[in-house]
Amino acid sequence: MQYFNIDSLSMIMTAVLAIVLLPVIIHSIIYFKDYKASVWERLVYFGAMLMLVAALFLGYVSSHIAMTWVFTEVTTLAAGILIYHHREELALEAVWKYVFVCAISVTFIFIGILFWSLAMLHCGCTDLSYASLAQHSAEMDPRWTRLGFLFIFAGYTAKMGLFPMFTAGIDAKDNAPSPAASMLSSVLMNLGFVGIYRAWAVVSMGECAQWGRVLLIAAALLTLFVATTYMVRVGNFKRMLAYSSIEHSAIVLLGLCFGRVGVTFALLHLVMHSFVKCGLFLHNGQIAKVYKSKLTADMGDYFNLNPAGALVLLLGLFSVTAIPPSGMFMSEIGIFSAMIASGNLWIMIVTTLFLTVLIWAIVKSIIKIVFLPREVSTAAVEPVHICWAESLTQFLLFALAIYVGYCCPDCLMNLITATSSMIF
Repeated sequence: MQYFNIDSLSMIMTAVLAIVLLPVIIHSIIYFKDYKASVWERLVYFGAMLMLVAALFLGYVSSHIAMTWVFTEVTTLAAGILIYHHREELALEAVWKYVFVCAISVTFIFIGILFWSLAMLHCGCTDLSYASLAQHSAEMDPRWTRLGFLFIFAGYTAKMGLFPMFTAGIDAKDNAPSPAASMLSSVLMNLGFVGIYRAWAVVSMGECAQWGRVLLIAAALLTLFVATTYMVRVGNFKRMLAYSSIEHSAIVLLGLCFGRVGVTFALLHLVMHSFVKCGLFLHNGQIAKVYKSKLTADMGDYFNLNPAGALVLLLGLFSVTAIPPSGMFMSEIGIFSAMIASGNLWIMIVTTLFLTVLIWAIVKSIIKIVFLPREVSTAAVEPVHICWAESLTQFLLFALAIYVGYCCPDCLMNLITATSSMIF
């Protein structure tokens, strides 16, 4: 039985991983230059990073549902080591919460796999490879298929950052070093998407397709509601970026429900989000050095303290809120068009209302950081010089997202088209 296969989806995800990994390594080196660590601590950090990358790659190329489950669990172990790098009380709390929630999530996935094995017995087949599941999707027992997809979807929401298990990633990204957090918010989130996408590709071909579509839409709207509720109140810049990630996860999930056009733009949105969010979390390392705080109340006057970094933050603001010239503007317009074409105007209206509030919350925080003066109590902190070259990787990642959004290369579009054909 073949457990690994490189198809169009795995090629997209692997290419994104390779692109993101280079700036992450560069900023990891900068991180250890600024924050002194022992040789052992560096070995543990880079060893965990290597373990995470290997598990992500193997999870992307897995052609068997059990293999994806196995390497999803391996990413939990690797991410836990990275989250606890600082060895602080809050980091310990975050890693235990992350490991606990992810342990529950992989248990859900395992239960879902068992239910699907029962559904496949109805067809007289025991092969749980994705190709076999797709081939027999119309013959699978609907009861076990629904139960299996419900548990598999719920399990992968911990990695992708969706309702109901989104809480695992928020504290993890907040407490992990910025280079590690950039991995958690981009390529690790993509592994959760791969698990959901491959399972949805099976369900969408059978008689449970409409039921599954309602489930995905409900989860996406609840995720947007949660992101909006927390975003308007959060005073921690790093957590704000984490909640922004779950917002974009919800947008991607909605795209999967509205025809091939929606799926195509959802995949495009996911690629661009990986670049943008990686750049923002990498830049958070500079913000932490300047202010020695994660609270927006302690920040301000960033344009004078770090001019190149301020330009990065402003470009990141346009990029993450999908305001032109952001490439994600094009993908969101495409997803909204798919909603209208499918006759789901009310979903588009609700989504737009949530996004309006989310954009307001992000703009308010970043404008304060960049332009408004700092509080008197924090203004006396000694300024830190940041070399402009440290911002170069973020400019390149944002520029790449813009290029993909407006001038998508033919090779990427061909891969996205082939991937969308798995569902429609």
